[in-house]
Amino acid sequence: MYVVGLTGGIGSGKSTVSDLFKKLGTDIIDADLAARKVVEKGSSALSQITDYFGKDSLLENGTLNRAYLRSQIFEYQEKRQWLESLLHPLIRMWIEQSLSKARSPYVIFESPLLLETNQHQLTDRILVVDIPENLQILRATQRDGNSTEQIQAIIDTQISRKERLKWADDIIDNSETARIENGYNHSCNLAAQVKELHQSYLTLAANKKLTP
Repeated sequence: MYVVGLTGGIGSGKSTVSDLFKKLGTDIIDADLAARKVVEKGSSALSQITDYFGKDSLLENGTLNRAYLRSQIFEYQEKRQWLESLLHPLIRMWIEQSLSKARSPYVIFESPLLLETNQHQLTDRILVVDIPENLQILRATQRDGNSTEQIQAIIDTQISRKERLKWADDIIDNSETARIENGYNHSCNLAAQVKELHQSYLTLAANKKLTP
């Protein structure tokens, strides 16, 4: 399987880009989905999180209180490290199983922490969705309703834009947008960039299959 790792900072438009690849028939493996799956109600991981963080880590319906957990790991580094040591191996296992089931000529593996973790080791190529930091903050605050300070705190936990671009085999520039009623939509330019890369990845995937 030829795996393209898709990443970018918060608010960069990773999900929009992966949706465009999906429309072209490409299987998408989403690390955020993996992170939700491994802590579903009744899971061993959720039980361990509850033991460590206390009852406030659960909502009334017994599912994970993500807002509370987020506040804890941003404030206390040792808690973030404990949580990562628990979840990262489980997430990687889920991702590897999902990659093994993919059936499209190549697969897009979308992960916001592709480069901050060892997840990049699962890829053949890295695609970065890039926008300036000021646009990241603008789009993320409008999308999530979080404050500028909250979004900046998330940006600060990720690698820098400069470092991310050093890793990139391919770069999608998503700084152009078209305003629509409920926020921002992708521009025609974005779709064109995805289509061009799609053709390139089909060729790379075919060549990999031919390589002994």
